Amino acid sequence: MTERVLVIKLGALGDFVLALGPFAAIRQAHPNARITLLTTGPFEDFARASGYFDDVWIDRRPSTSQISGWLELRRRLRGGRFERVYDLQTSDRSGWYYRLMGPGARPDWSGIAPGCSHPHDNPDRDHMHTIERQTEQLARAGIKHVPAADLTWVEADIARFALAGRFALLAPGGAAHRPAKRWPAENYAELAAWLVGQGVTPVILGGGDERDLAREITSVCAGARNLVGETGLGDIVALARAAATAIGNDTGPMHLIAAAGCPTLVLFSEASDPALTRPRGPKVNVLERKNLGDLGVSDVVASAILV
Repeated sequence: MTERVLVIKLGALGDFVLALGPFAAIRQAHPNARITLLTTGPFEDFARASGYFDDVWIDRRPSTSQISGWLELRRRLRGGRFERVYDLQTSDRSGWYYRLMGPGARPDWSGIAPGCSHPHDNPDRDHMHTIERQTEQLARAGIKHVPAADLTWVEADIARFALAGRFALLAPGGAAHRPAKRWPAENYAELAAWLVGQGVTPVILGGGDERDLAREITSVCAGARNLVGETGLGDIVALARAAATAIGNDTGPMHLIAAAGCPTLVLFSEASDPALTRPRGPKVNVLERKNLGDLGVSDVVASAILV
């Protein structure tokens, strides 16, 4: 009988990218199992293409008052007949999913849910970088080796962007509800102008809700390319492979870019801690300021890795 394994990872993008190594480790540890990922919509296609999972289920994340949604999720989880669950979300929400598996015998469960079979009960877990935390969690469940993220399987055709010559990726956005994580747009505009002067085309990435931010930059630096809202996850990886450098805030796309091997500089304010969440990759630098408004363009230029 084929072993059935469930992996839970709901998001956000940066956290999802940091889980790519653990995904690979779980697949290596269960080579003949049928592995299902429970995630959210933005990551469905990317997860399917990875080869780590046989099925991808979408969590609609019902609210507390949506009883029918919770009952449907419970029916699906119990119906999956999973022998092993790796909860890589380890949130209060995913802890409730452990409870939904009852009553009766529950599957072996790696996570932090009270009563689970393989608890990650290190009291310092909240002070560990995500990768080290998940590596230790999996070790407690018998998986001793977690590789670095491998994005060689990602395929995307970026010819449609018609980028000639050297270019640099800029990620000036980030979560709208956390503005302290953003370096000022006027600084990105000045940086973009400096890149143009070096013969490098600045390419602005971001989600559709960051279009105004990109327009602010291009209004100052006409030589910048605005691709905000035009790139999927695979496109970002392919662009990163070809870019001379990438500079951005502590935001999801920078995790993809770093993991793809692009020389990367990430800007951190006191609103987030690089010791816990910094992107991982072979060529990653970090610049920190309590207030990113105090970080000068000259400081960023001096720390950027330009190839």
